[in-house]
Amino acid sequence: MPKKPQALLMLPPLVQAQLRQLGEDLTVARKRRGESRRQWAERIGVSEPTLMRMEQGDASVALGIYATALWLMGRSSELAKLAAPESDLGALEISINAAKKRSARKPISLANRLQKQALP
Repeated sequence: MPKKPQALLMLPPLVQAQLRQLGEDLTVARKRRGESRRQWAERIGVSEPTLMRMEQGDASVALGIYATALWLMGRSSELAKLAAPESDLGALEISINAAKKRSARKPISLANRLQKQALP
């Protein structure tokens, strides 16, 4: 049996829980559509054991397989939003801190700004 990648062994507990929830939600979606595991696996293009692992939230199942399941549900457009730059709070915080540092280095009083504007 192949060795698990280190990244899978280091998954944060919150991520593990979210993957389990995703798997449960995909199971519900399949059942609501009245499809068997065999049918759903065939439509996704995987084996039934892989589908079972996916429905358990197994992190070793390829993202593309999860994406295909979301596509079957009409939800694949959400994938493009997951890492959208405008939603990256960590990068936003870095940008804000950099702007604060820049403004702290160059304190210009309102009087100086007005004076510079008034000069011909």
